[in-house]
Amino acid sequence: MAGSHRHALAHHGSSWLQAMPAHLKILATLLFVIAVVATPREAIWAFGVHALLLLGVVLTSRVPLRHLAPRLLIEVPFVVFAVLMPFVATGPRVDVGPLTLSEAGLWGAWNLLAKGTLGVGASLLLAATTQPAEIVTGLARLRLPGQLVLILGFMVRYADVISGQLQAMRVARESRGFRGGGLRSWPVLASTAGALFIRSYERGERVHLAMLSRGHDGRTHVEPIAVAPRTWLTAMTLPLAAALVLVAAMVSR
Repeated sequence: MAGSHRHALAHHGSSWLQAMPAHLKILATLLFVIAVVATPREAIWAFGVHALLLLGVVLTSRVPLRHLAPRLLIEVPFVVFAVLMPFVATGPRVDVGPLTLSEAGLWGAWNLLAKGTLGVGASLLLAATTQPAEIVTGLARLRLPGQLVLILGFMVRYADVISGQLQAMRVARESRGFRGGGLRSWPVLASTAGALFIRSYERGERVHLAMLSRGHDGRTHVEPIAVAPRTWLTAMTLPLAAALVLVAAMVSR
């Protein structure tokens, strides 16, 4: 199932985090995000500690911040929504400079920004230190439903193939004098999308028949690996520290 090509989100390098088994990193990321989400929004200090913990892992993993920072732009739609919340939310109002904003909206915006940014940051770190094919294998080791793992595996393997085919179709259109823009280009773009769908469907049928001819039984087979207790402890350091911060935040309420 694994492909050897490098993904755009992955950082080309070697560190203790990149060498760690994928299923441990996935589990650690999930537990860290759960701890962040469960942290009360009023415990502002706790989110600062969560951010310092995550930053510490980033620095020790030797993934440059310049690699992660531009990819945080994926959060922009949520940031825009958070900025609008104090203006559109109902409830008691507070004066912030010349503006009168919703108190509930301000807390909601802070809650969304803090937890969303930490979650996105942890996910980007996982993507930077783990190849997509390794993530699929890790999900299989975590006993994710087999059919879902197969679907994810095909997505990882053939995403580049489909995007390459789309690029070839674009070059073919432009070589025939097509220039996009305006309503007149819509029929051509619609036919391109339809042709791409049909070709992808046909490719999927051929791949499925080839798999059946090679004895595919509909299950994902991954080799078990032995993980030392020290590796488990290292992987769980971040979520355990985040859980301690969560407990402290709950107690101090």
